[in-house]
Amino acid sequence: MTAVELRRTPLRRAADLARGDVLAATGLAVLALVALAALLAPWIAPYPEDGGTAVHLTEALRPPGAEHWLGTDQVGRDVLSRILYGARTSLFIAVAVLALAAAVGVTLGVVAGYAGGLVRDVIMRITDVFLAFPALLLSLALAVVLQPSVTTVVVAIAATWWPWYARLTASVAQSVARRGYVDAARCLGVPAPVIVFRHVLPNSLTPVLVQLSLDAGGVILTAAALSYLGLGAQEPEAEWGLMVEQGQSLFTTDWWVVTFPGLAILVTAFAFNVLGEGLRAALDPRRRPR
Repeated sequence: MTAVELRRTPLRRAADLARGDVLAATGLAVLALVALAALLAPWIAPYPEDGGTAVHLTEALRPPGAEHWLGTDQVGRDVLSRILYGARTSLFIAVAVLALAAAVGVTLGVVAGYAGGLVRDVIMRITDVFLAFPALLLSLALAVVLQPSVTTVVVAIAATWWPWYARLTASVAQSVARRGYVDAARCLGVPAPVIVFRHVLPNSLTPVLVQLSLDAGGVILTAAALSYLGLGAQEPEAEWGLMVEQGQSLFTTDWWVVTFPGLAILVTAFAFNVLGEGLRAALDPRRRPR
């Protein structure tokens, strides 16, 4: 391996491979558009008031047309405006869940990987208990106990997602903790917390970043499923899963009410998945460009 290749950081390798990975670049572009649309929803939505409590019964169930590009729902709200505001809710849930799950999982994983011994065994056994339950089933159980809301969705999903990051980080941190520069830091009397945050943690984050990008689509799908079952976002809040639930009975007659929110979920989850696959390929040393 040349000195130039050694100096290539993971992000630099990801950027280099992305130039040749059309699918990953497309996923990144789609996600950028979705994020931009969510941020600018109050200004670009055709009917901003329809993102809230507005009701227009005389405009109910209008098909897609010049006035309402994606039609209207049962109470006359513009579907396009609701989707734009729903992007805010869905992306917020994804970011909040992954941030909370990664914060808990990575912290426990790094501690387990560096400390080893009894500490690792205790943390890993607790992790195994959570992993023994299907993630969606455990999320449903927690959501039923709590009051239905966006906060409930975040807590319920994060509580089932952190074990994956704990196990992943523990295995990587254990390998990093055995490297020569970590042993040298111990011999120099560097405190354990400093070693963990300066050496072990930064060198354990690459697989976590890839897993975060892969999991974002699954979080959006899980959040949509909970809202579809009435355990997540509630009226009048705009959320894609809730919009699908409200329009399911109209699919055969007023198809646009359920179709477009469903497509928003599909496209966003697919974009996250292809971006994650691209990052995994870019950060894999076995596929490093020569």
